[in-house]
Amino acid sequence: MRSWWRDLADLVLPAECGGCGRPRAVLCDRCRTALSGGAPRRVRPAPEPRGLPPVHAAAPYADEVRAVLLAHKERGALALARPLGEALAGAVRAGLGAAARGRPGSRGGTGTAAHAPVLLVPVPSARRAVRARGHDPARRIAYAAADELRRTGVPAAVLAALRQRRPVADQSGLGSRQRTANVAGALGVVPGCARLLRRGRVVLVDDLMTTGATLAEAARAVRAAQGPPGPETEPAERGRKASSNSRPAFVYLSETREGSGQRRTPPPAWSGADRQPGRTAKEAGGEHVGAAPGVVCAAVVAASPDAFGIHRN
Repeated sequence: MRSWWRDLADLVLPAECGGCGRPRAVLCDRCRTALSGGAPRRVRPAPEPRGLPPVHAAAPYADEVRAVLLAHKERGALALARPLGEALAGAVRAGLGAAARGRPGSRGGTGTAAHAPVLLVPVPSARRAVRARGHDPARRIAYAAADELRRTGVPAAVLAALRQRRPVADQSGLGSRQRTANVAGALGVVPGCARLLRRGRVVLVDDLMTTGATLAEAARAVRAAQGPPGPETEPAERGRKASSNSRPAFVYLSETREGSGQRRTPPPAWSGADRQPGRTAKEAGGEHVGAAPGVVCAAVVAASPDAFGIHRN
């Protein structure tokens, strides 16, 4: 009981800053500045894996930022999800802005697709890792980022549409080519989610990018599911029997908090519409309702410092 009460107290009054250890602060001003004080930037790993969407990161993975991410992921400092989510939201905004401006290599453009709801699709952790940690770090940060985006007027929700189709080896210690081979074909879209993925601007999100192999695999899985729709299931999963382990965190465009089982009411702009509220098909220019804007971009809290130093078209 003493341990339980101590853990509960740490959620309300953290014992130390997650970045530098300063007492009684979720995140001190210095570490908060390191995490989200700068403008998010486009990052590119070298070599860049095939199919990797444009990626924006809030900060380099070093020093205080590295400590904060590890504290949240490995030590269960759940109070850090809020500042990490705010940093991720900034990276999402940067990616959406770049796509809207039509930068080379980005998708999203202008017109109706640019006004579609934003779907944050977290890269899933392995089930064994979730059991060991007691939570899914990327998903928890994604929910915090969605809250921050909605607070600033961006219609965003989390769709946990991806799942692991097969086990993968521990990525630590693997090079870029080994990581690409390790995750190739490892992710799939949960049955029933393909239709939802065609209703918004998909932004893949994760806490950290190193080689970009996992984000590229996630983009492949989503793009495959966004192809010509089949009855109820996406092409990659057609004919595969759904199991209880393959259910999404939520199926409709309302949001379920991790572990709470409570469904939240979606913003009015999401009210069952596949297009902007109040617009008829004729006003939308005769476009196909639910046409997929595609994987617009990816966003992460942090990326390797080298990825920030590479700028090539």
